[in-house]
Order: sequence, then C-alpha cells, then structure tokens
Amino acid sequence: MEVALFIHKIQGEPASEMIDQAGAMAPSLLRQHGRLALVFLVLLLGTATTSSALTLPKLPKLPNFRPGRWRYAHATFYGDETASETMGTYVRRNISHQNSRMVLHAVKLTAVDIPGGACGFGNLFSTGYGTATAALSTVLYLGGFSCGQCFQIRCAKSQYCYRGSPIATITATNLCPPNWALPSNNGGWCNPPRPHFDMSKPAFMKIAQWRAGIVPVMYRRVPCPRRGGIRFLLQGNGYWLLTFVMNVGGAGDVGSIWVKGSKTGWMKMSHNWGASYQAFSRLGGQSLSFKVVSYSTKQTIFAYNVAPANWWTGKTYQARVNFK
Repeated sequence: MEVALFIHKIQGEPASEMIDQAGAMAPSLLRQHGRLALVFLVLLLGTATTSSALTLPKLPKLPNFRPGRWRYAHATFYGDETASETMGTYVRRNISHQNSRMVLHAVKLTAVDIPGGACGFGNLFSTGYGTATAALSTVLYLGGFSCGQCFQIRCAKSQYCYRGSPIATITATNLCPPNWALPSNNGGWCNPPRPHFDMSKPAFMKIAQWRAGIVPVMYRRVPCPRRGGIRFLLQGNGYWLLTFVMNVGGAGDVGSIWVKGSKTGWMKMSHNWGASYQAFSRLGGQSLSFKVVSYSTKQTIFAYNVAPANWWTGKTYQARVNFK
C-alpha cells in the first residue's frame, strides 16, 4: 500500500524531486516490505531518470555560413587571359619535418611532390577551382587559414569599372607577399595592413577594364558552392602523413583537422602551411578517416573511411560529406 501511495504521489513530479522523496521513504519500505519493495523502487527511479535524460534539450546546431558585410580594398591582376600563371605545378621539394618517433627529435628531409601556390592547391583546373581565383595580401591570408575562402568582389568608384558594377566570385588560392622595397600606395599593394586581392586576369576582367592595372573594390565573404565532398590529397609516407584539404564548402576554410586510422584513435594534425596538415604516426596499411573543423564557423564534419587501407601518396581521395 505504501508503494502504491508513493507512485500516486510522485506522478508528474520532476526526476530530482522523485529521487529526494524516494530516499526519504527507502528505510520505511525496507522495514515493512523487505528487499522486493526496495528493488521495485530502484527500477522505478531508473525509468524516471532515464526518461528525464531523454527529454534534455539538444545543444544548438551551429548555423551555416552566411555572407559577410561589404568592405573596401583594392585589386590588381597577374598573368594573362589564360591564367596559366595561377596554375601551381607539382614540384619535387625536400620538406623538413620533425620525426617524433626518434628520441633526439632529429629534423629530417623528405622528398615529396608538393602542389604549388601558398595554399598548396596545385593546378587549379584539375583541383576544381578554375580561373575564378585570387592571391590575398597578408592581412587577408591569415597564415594560410583563409585558403579556400570565397569572396564576392566588385569594382567601386573608378572610371574603369564596368557599368552596373558586376560581381566576380573568387576563391582564395594563394598569397600576395609584401614588397617592402615599394611604398604601400605605389607598387607595394600587398604590404600590411592593406587588404588586397591580386586576381587572375580572367576574374579581374569581369569587374573592370584590364588596362586600369589597379582599381578600388568592395568585397565580402560568401559561402563556397562546392560539388561533392571534401577532398584530401595525401603525401608523405607510412610514418608521416601530409594532407592537403581542398574543395571545402560553406565557409571554405579549415581551422583544424584530426585523422584516425582503422587501428588508431583520433589524432590532431598540426598545421604545416597553406591548406596542409601533418601527423607523425604509423598510418600505412590502415583506412583513414578525418574530422574537419571550419576556421570561421567552428562547424565539425566527420568523414569516415575516406582513404582505403592501401592508400597511395600523391593521390586525392574524396569524402561523401561537406560543409554548407
């Protein structure tokens, strides 16, 4: 009878109050009805607390990337109408890296085929970026974390602007380095703290007459419309994985990345340069999964089993997921 009264009393009560009341009644139930009543009470509380846990509010989902506000900058162009100068080729380089498996942490030189450009995107035709690209000045490049970001650019307040101020949408694929030998307002266009876009000539010709050389522009960040999943170009060897991350949607950028072999846990990769990340671990002969966090939105994507156990260096593997 006492158990029945207890059940009737707590109907509709919050789980925390049920637990408090049950704790007060437990000694009495044990004396009068033995262990069976106490077991029943424990099972009842377990059901109540489980139900309460299931109704807890979910964590808010981070929003998809949205266009930013318009800002002022300047734009130039490099190369010709073919944009061949923007096409980074794969170059055989000796990359220094620290082998964490060695006691003395010796610095080694490893010869690998590195895609050109300060972002490491290589040939922009084959990697899907085309000619709608630009090199960013230092303040926009952000040490490589802006690689892959998308911008809308339009000519502003210049006699060389096309009528109607058409917009060119470009991807950040390179760095426009400072030129300290020239003043910032006369040749040193990419010197800090100037925001500047050195566009491919085809992209520049969408917003202004090429003979202008340099024009004032307005620009803003926009979401990157990418087809398919995130792509991972794998370099290095079985003990040192160097990964170039491309075709990133949404904000277009990468803030951090983790790798997981089929025989390992998740390991955070260190930022090497541009859009490349590295991990010092024996990952050869294992299928690879990646966890990617956006630099701008902090959104996280898990890309499982992107590369098979017999993955090759120099090959690009595409995930089935991407940011929006």
